[in-house]
Amino acid sequence: MSEAKPPSGEALLFLTDDQLRQGAEAMFFAYRGFTADPDRILAGLSYGRAHHRALHFIHTAPGTTVNNLLTVLGVTKQSLNRVLRTLIEDGLVESRVGRNDRRERHLFLTEAGTGLERELSDAQRARMRAAYKQAGPEAVAGFRRVLEAMMDPELRRQYQRLREGQ
Repeated sequence: MSEAKPPSGEALLFLTDDQLRQGAEAMFFAYRGFTADPDRILAGLSYGRAHHRALHFIHTAPGTTVNNLLTVLGVTKQSLNRVLRTLIEDGLVESRVGRNDRRERHLFLTEAGTGLERELSDAQRARMRAAYKQAGPEAVAGFRRVLEAMMDPELRRQYQRLREGQ
């Protein structure tokens, strides 16, 4: 990568197609590593990544509605219902009728659901913690900026709302 300093003092990066391809390939392999530990745990329970994502976002926003979860996950209602039905039947998620709108269903993790979500997230946090420690604080901040910049504007707004606890 070659860098040039424009008058404003910001570094401009000039990346070749080969460097971009290498970055994309690194992301694919990193994602495989990031999901490998939870996948092993989930496989023993006959669950998949969709179950993990549902558990994660229900944990992040307890009481979230099914419609909100549909928006966050970007999946069909049919596929989410299949996942939620399993998690509810297995005692990991509780669905409560809305107080203001009885048509709404609010989702909460049970004690068992919280335990499974923690086990899955702990595995991923351990991998991220080790990688962040090796890369250093500047790389961590830069990595997050790159990820946020890759998000479509609406997804970035959803991500920011989630981070703000809305």
